Amino acid sequence: MTETVFTETAFTEIAAGLQFPEGPVAMPDGSVVVVEVLGERLTRVYPDGSTELICEAKGGPNGLAVGPDGAFYLCNNGGCFTSRELGALLVPGPFDLDRYTGGLIQRIDHDGNLTNLYTNCAGRPLRAPNDLVMDGHGGFYFTDFGIQDVGARTADLGAVYYARCDGSEIHEVAYPVYSPNGIGLSPDGATLYWTETYTGRLFRRRIAEPGVLEPPNSKYDPAALLCGLPGLQLLDSLAVDADGWVAVGTLIAGAVTSIAPDGSAVAQAATGDPYTTNLCFGGPDMRTAFVTLSGTGRLVSMEWPRRGLRLAHQ
Repeated sequence: MTETVFTETAFTEIAAGLQFPEGPVAMPDGSVVVVEVLGERLTRVYPDGSTELICEAKGGPNGLAVGPDGAFYLCNNGGCFTSRELGALLVPGPFDLDRYTGGLIQRIDHDGNLTNLYTNCAGRPLRAPNDLVMDGHGGFYFTDFGIQDVGARTADLGAVYYARCDGSEIHEVAYPVYSPNGIGLSPDGATLYWTETYTGRLFRRRIAEPGVLEPPNSKYDPAALLCGLPGLQLLDSLAVDADGWVAVGTLIAGAVTSIAPDGSAVAQAATGDPYTTNLCFGGPDMRTAFVTLSGTGRLVSMEWPRRGLRLAHQ
């Protein structure tokens, strides 16, 4: 098992009072756009900590990315969980069928208008889309986490999809996947990464062509697993830096976990928030990581030891 190196990291708080922020996107003007999952809206956070409403996004806005047309593309989980207070934390609560409106992919134009782009794949409804990454070829990969209904004692098998930004095509690229969450691409665009939250594992697959993954060598292909964390550590969303390290928001542990491209090294920076969910890279030299500390409702920044990877259309 690869040993984890723990690092001391200084975080700078940019904004507080957000309702479970996620899906950060660093913008050219220095602002960071986040979704507020439990606030059901998209919010722009400026460097001075002031905020601006971009639009309401009813249901459960989750992953966010800028597309080739400059519009935002949003994974909406349909409000697949309620909110609850856990001490001083505001966190996702149980599934509520009366609140749930169905999972979907949405496009948000420059005026804040929402369009429903995808609600199903081949007639199968999307359940709880979670995160997405643009591939620079007119499409994007996204995860569908599925719904965990404790009351009904049921849990969906999730999937990874590929879809075109113009709404013309959607298809499944990996199934079954158990609680798929974060998703990203290697610097050369040849490898797709995704996390499984409840197993605490980071998976990878080579890309044969846009929207097509190379098949695994077997049903249980060890090469498909880049890293699995020990103990009770749940993996959320991720970002990849320019050197190919995969940085993952790590729940329960309350940390950002960085994993070397070959899985040979793991470093972890504690944040103090057990619901550390996501991060993105920005700043003039791409060496600033913006991290969502969702339980305490904060957006913070930290200096990254390597340059971040500039995303397609960023």
